[in-house]
Amino acid sequence: MDLPLAHLDRPFDYLVPDELDAEALPGVRVKVRFAGQLVDGWLLERVAESDHPRLAYLEKVVSSVPVLAPEVARLARAVADRYAGSLADVLRLAVPARHARVEKELTAAPPPAAAPAAGIAGPPSAGVDPRGWRDYPAGPAYLRALTDGRAPRAVWSALPGEDWAARYADAVAATVAGGRGAVVVVADARDLDRLDAALTGVLGPGRHVCLSAALGPARRYRAFLAARRGDVAVVIGTRAAMFAPVDRLGLVAIWDDGDDLHAEPRAPYPHAREVLLTRAQFGEAGALVGGYARTAEAQLLVETRWAREVVADRATVRARVPAIAPTGDDSHLARDPGAASARLPSLAWTTARDALRADLPVLVQVPRRGYLPSIACADCRAPARCPHCAGPLALPAADGVPACRWCGRVAAAYACPECGGRRLRAAVTGARRTAEELGRAFPGVPVRTSGREEVLSAVPGGAGLVVATPGAEPTADGGYGAVLLLDSWALLTRADLRAGEEALRRWLAAVALARPGAAGGRVVVVADGGLAPVQALLRWDAAWFAARELAERRELGFPPAVRMASVTGPADAVADLLAGARLPDGTDVLGPVPADEGRERMLVRVPRARAAALATALHAAAGQRSARKAADPVRLQVDPLTLF
Repeated sequence: MDLPLAHLDRPFDYLVPDELDAEALPGVRVKVRFAGQLVDGWLLERVAESDHPRLAYLEKVVSSVPVLAPEVARLARAVADRYAGSLADVLRLAVPARHARVEKELTAAPPPAAAPAAGIAGPPSAGVDPRGWRDYPAGPAYLRALTDGRAPRAVWSALPGEDWAARYADAVAATVAGGRGAVVVVADARDLDRLDAALTGVLGPGRHVCLSAALGPARRYRAFLAARRGDVAVVIGTRAAMFAPVDRLGLVAIWDDGDDLHAEPRAPYPHAREVLLTRAQFGEAGALVGGYARTAEAQLLVETRWAREVVADRATVRARVPAIAPTGDDSHLARDPGAASARLPSLAWTTARDALRADLPVLVQVPRRGYLPSIACADCRAPARCPHCAGPLALPAADGVPACRWCGRVAAAYACPECGGRRLRAAVTGARRTAEELGRAFPGVPVRTSGREEVLSAVPGGAGLVVATPGAEPTADGGYGAVLLLDSWALLTRADLRAGEEALRRWLAAVALARPGAAGGRVVVVADGGLAPVQALLRWDAAWFAARELAERRELGFPPAVRMASVTGPADAVADLLAGARLPDGTDVLGPVPADEGRERMLVRVPRARAAALATALHAAAGQRSARKAADPVRLQVDPLTLF
């Protein structure tokens, strides 16, 4: 039943009346009486007998279309168990809301003509070209295994300048050539558009569908039903596609699994990578986890031999990578002593100037959007905060008035409570202010910005400046002549377990858009070259950094080396849940630490071997609280992205 209460997270038996016998198929939506109310539910299974002597009748079959595939139902149960959640919550993520008009259109239309088993016109191997994978010694063998119907599992580290969408299209085509289907998940709409175009070019039009929450209810449900009916063998999308029903699944793939958009913000908060890997395990399908960077979770797959790494040799890496230099090295500091504190050191300025003189575009990555997203007193440097809610003040434009980023109130007459000063200075400089400064530094050069308000997909190849926030960098025709990575401290000093990993991921994504060093590509990172993430960037060695990161987390007892859950809510409610939980032996309970809105958070840590026992214990404790109708809610998250 569609009741996300932990103590009701189990199947219930109902009798099927004769008049509904033909429609009541496993996977259909139904309505049943429960506790005197008519509630929604799913028909999971038909059996001849029940262990319960008295049963109520099924009230209604909402739709005769069996939208819940048996393998998806099994997957949803496993995901709920892994994340200490309820099946109802997972099914709400797995199956989009019903759209009656679309359902009627598709059921009235005749089924499509049968497509060739390969999903591609021509012989089974047509359209599968391994040349793009030949830069990676294990790449062609990986494609052959997919075509042969085997289940290869790979963690792929992409080279700079790599057309990752074309490589994923190659892997999907190899899978389809072997008569099987594929599910590919990307982080956002821009990546989805790129993959959509690549797959259309390889498979041809109409051979795949896109699933994304941004499509709207009708288009999303139409694409979902096309996959469920077997009209297409390939589904691609954002995290909405991780549960997509695909017959004879042969490949699950995810690009850039470190992007936080892959983490579902709704209960039970599953991560797309973990859902897809579970599908691969259940369905004996191949798996592909790719990116320019590598997460500690992906490194764990390699070290446990669950997957094999697919990487280029060092000679190929050196030929493809641009020339990368930090500004914090002793040699640069000797020539430019101010580089340690300057926002745009002389090395970065001259690199940009030389690229523009060569009629090449320059990309400038800035961690923050806006004009001055954080300001401070110009006299005593104390952070400027809202007099009403103590939120941070920001300046939206050069002639703007300071306003609170939390409550939105304007602070036109702001006076520093520490010293009484009224002058303000930048504490953090945003993308718009950076674009303004660079426009003055390089007069006559066009300056474009790409960020939350407007994300550019591509820019021309001539001289020009592009200021972008991480994840919004557009491609440039022929590649960028220079890439400047500014304000590295804003990424590296975040109070986050994944700060270094995330900084490297964002840098590699930007550097991948530059020309090779032999073609004039230059990169400057405003950071100390001795830092581990900077070292990994200089060598283009994400695998080394991921192994180092995983080793450190193993030593300190952090995910993914252990399984960790956060319990967040009012202090009394958190204590109540943990007191009722039968936690497994070897459990460490850490905290409390302050959370948002006056709540607190406790962290519960167990070895990976006891992960299932931890999830079961927390879910059972949540069930006890929901059974007695405890007033204060408690949020359970297993392996949350943010711990502190």
